[in-house]
Amino acid sequence: MAKPLHEPGLIVDGFRLEEVAHMGGMATLWRVSRADATTPMLMKVPKIGEGTDPAAIVSFEMEQMILPRLTGVHVPKFIAVGDFATQPYIVIERIPGKTLLTRLPELSLPYAEVADIGMKIAQALDDLHRQHVVHLDIKPSNIMFRPTGEAVLLDFGLSHHDQLPDLMQEEFRLPFGTAPYMSPEQLRGIRNDPRSDLFALGVLLYFFSAGVRPFGESETLRGMRRRLWRDPVPPRQLRPDYPLWLQEIVLRCLEIEPGWRYPTAAQLAFDLTHQSEVKLTARSERLRRDSFTTVLRRRFNQDLTRSRVKSPLAGQIASSPIIAVAIDLAEGSGLINEALRITAGRILATLPSARLACVNVLKQGRLTLDFTLDEQGHNKQIDRLVALRHWAEPIKLEEHRLTAHVLEGVDAAAAILEFAQANQIDHILIGARQDSLMRKLLGSVSAKVAAEARCTVTVVRPNRTAEEQKSSTPDEKAPPSAG
Repeated sequence: MAKPLHEPGLIVDGFRLEEVAHMGGMATLWRVSRADATTPMLMKVPKIGEGTDPAAIVSFEMEQMILPRLTGVHVPKFIAVGDFATQPYIVIERIPGKTLLTRLPELSLPYAEVADIGMKIAQALDDLHRQHVVHLDIKPSNIMFRPTGEAVLLDFGLSHHDQLPDLMQEEFRLPFGTAPYMSPEQLRGIRNDPRSDLFALGVLLYFFSAGVRPFGESETLRGMRRRLWRDPVPPRQLRPDYPLWLQEIVLRCLEIEPGWRYPTAAQLAFDLTHQSEVKLTARSERLRRDSFTTVLRRRFNQDLTRSRVKSPLAGQIASSPIIAVAIDLAEGSGLINEALRITAGRILATLPSARLACVNVLKQGRLTLDFTLDEQGHNKQIDRLVALRHWAEPIKLEEHRLTAHVLEGVDAAAAILEFAQANQIDHILIGARQDSLMRKLLGSVSAKVAAEARCTVTVVRPNRTAEEQKSSTPDEKAPPSAG
């Protein structure tokens, strides 16, 4: 029968309890070792006894179900689990370092550092959401960073898995979470919307950059419900030097209606990475909260945030991809670029939440000295940015759905691949030139991108129908003719 574990030196299923690493309200973390293992490990043991909150037991069951299904650098590596019939526990890798909670005495942090922290957390959330999980308890104490820099998400006891029973929702009617970070829809009992995690990350970004939480410290359900109709004080009211781009991002994350936030964590990470490309709206310059009449309208709008997300997480992510199109601005590329524009337009017409990143590579010489001005004295990078936006004009995208990027590199394919990996690109469109002596000697940029990219790649040829265009995924090799 399960019992509390309280004595160092005990052996549980081959794991030896060394010392207590952390004593929480619902569980205790032990440093443990095992004779056949060299990996530093932690054992999480739920607190069991008189007066134990039933929700603590159910949340531990949820974590036992979810953690074994998660992989990657953004979650702790799962090692073992113990049954409630004998001794419940979860053993995971012990990640060196401390949680983000230890940074609170340093607030507020420099804006650039806040953006970097937020970008890494958003990348971790994107990875988690692609594994069918909404975390629902994003806060500083549940975030660590590996020595290699990646954010690691902790504690999945309140999480929702799209393909598992949601015991928390089935057995309880009150919303669960950490009060300052809970989204409006969580307060309504909606647990399957990944944009709830983006709201919590918005709270964290606000807190770490402004030094105060956007909704205060209220722990009462009545106090928390005010965020169903009341927006936070704009950060620029608190700090006049607050960057416009950061306020735009933070207030978009904190929108009351989920549909007004970023559709995916990947798109949020993209904006935090490319700050100069953030499309500024009226949000960015606000100095006051919404008017009293707006608040009243929200207060009595019973439909706000009530709609439940019915599509699976994978479907929501697939409907909001980041698409990169590689544009060749050299002479003679007109037909290819026109074919790329037609293909991009068709894809974007079916995906109203998708974003388009127009990319061009400013090729550098391996041994020669590169100049920023051309023969006419024009800045090469600015001229190419203008040309990329001119290429995209006929597609008629809203401003916030379009960005332009001039990359630099000696290898065009490598530059495109690096950009795609760093920015969670879902789909690359790239043109294939006709056969030429240079292509035969040096190989094809499009073929290399199609062969090595970790996302879907569509290689487009001019004057061909859509059926003749070549597509490949990360598991496929581009055919010899694609490129």
